[in-house]
Amino acid sequence: MSGSKFDRRVALVTGASSGVGRAVALALAAEGAAVGLVARDASSLADLVAEIESSGGEALAAAADVRDDAEVGAAVEGIEARYGGIDLVTHSAGIFLAGALPEMSEEEWDGVLDTNLKSCFLLARHAIPALRRRGGGAVVHVSSVAGQGSDPGAAAYGASKAGVDALTQAMALDHIAEGIRVNGVAPGNLRTRMTVSYAEEHHPDDPESMLAAAARRHPIERLIEADEVAGLILFLLSDDAAAITGATYAIDGGWLGQLGGL
Repeated sequence: MSGSKFDRRVALVTGASSGVGRAVALALAAEGAAVGLVARDASSLADLVAEIESSGGEALAAAADVRDDAEVGAAVEGIEARYGGIDLVTHSAGIFLAGALPEMSEEEWDGVLDTNLKSCFLLARHAIPALRRRGGGAVVHVSSVAGQGSDPGAAAYGASKAGVDALTQAMALDHIAEGIRVNGVAPGNLRTRMTVSYAEEHHPDDPESMLAAAARRHPIERLIEADEVAGLILFLLSDDAAAITGATYAIDGGWLGQLGGL
């Protein structure tokens, strides 16, 4: 893979066991990066390491819960020790839980906010110092259109993603002088395991009808693919985006455009 865009770069990818995180990890490895894979599902990470290595890439599984400071710190330390540093970070771990606030427990609220937003703080605590030791780098947070325009029953999720957008801007300003860029991507409805599982749980008789309704929210009238989001993330991580920081880019098939959003 010599001569590829991310040759000799080291990337840390959270949520790497599925969805956007997995797509990003595969794309980075294909472009020459050594990839540290972070997720709770150690078995899925082991399978992904084997897949990357079978294609001539290099990867390390670092199983961790992104809500746990000690586990996040250990994952960052392990990746840095294995590869001598970290240059790139993509944070895509996240969960969705439907419900209006009066029917939501404090534990459920905390679960969404801890997974989607607090995890950004915990990762920054450990990954930003690693990027400093490399003399700079790039971070991309995976947010959501829900941070800009919500749906009924998405209060906790929308609040968490709006927080991610604000955090992205603040981190970009805090670390711009250190050569660290921080950006975000805001996907619309994705075709991922999480989306399909949600449809199967809430519409067990006809999950495809729920997925079709989600697709129709986009003017392009289809779901967004994880590989499409990964392509945008790789651009933002690359030197081609050297002048971009503090921005969150919608990748939603025109959804927010028709609402007057991003």
